[in-house]
Amino acid sequence: MRAFLDKLYNAAGYAAAFFMIGTLLMVVAGIADRMFALGWRGTDMYAGYSMAASGFLALAHTLKRGEHIRVTLILHAASPRMRHALEIWSHGIGAALAGAFAFYAMRLAYQSHEFNDISTGNDATPLWIPQIPMAIGAIVLFIALADDLVLELRGRRVALESEEAVHSE
Repeated sequence: MRAFLDKLYNAAGYAAAFFMIGTLLMVVAGIADRMFALGWRGTDMYAGYSMAASGFLALAHTLKRGEHIRVTLILHAASPRMRHALEIWSHGIGAALAGAFAFYAMRLAYQSHEFNDISTGNDATPLWIPQIPMAIGAIVLFIALADDLVLELRGRRVALESEEAVHSE
């Protein structure tokens, strides 16, 4: 199961990188369109969709690498027992919030599909299409937080801290 979860988090990270490249390509296409009047519609909207997809898909991958912003001042000052309790509390709350967000993100994409909701921009994209990566990113973040919670409850979670966080405190 651990190998599958690690592959899931890495796949989400690779998908985020793919959409980040998509953002770059759409920005370059928009610049080319303005310079040469190519008539390409919606490049700004597609850049936004790609940027949102990249951000949401990167959440779980970033969490599992210890790169999310965390306020560790209290954790470092707490006893090991208190730190364990605080980690359980924070991962439990985080998983609950991520689960609610994932549910409503899936519901939004479904309703957008059902109501044939389209973008108000000049691209007229069905909104459920760019909402799917947001929902997938929220689901994978929920899985990652629930995974960390279970590991913390079992006493097997290894708390990773980024090099930047270590040097800034």
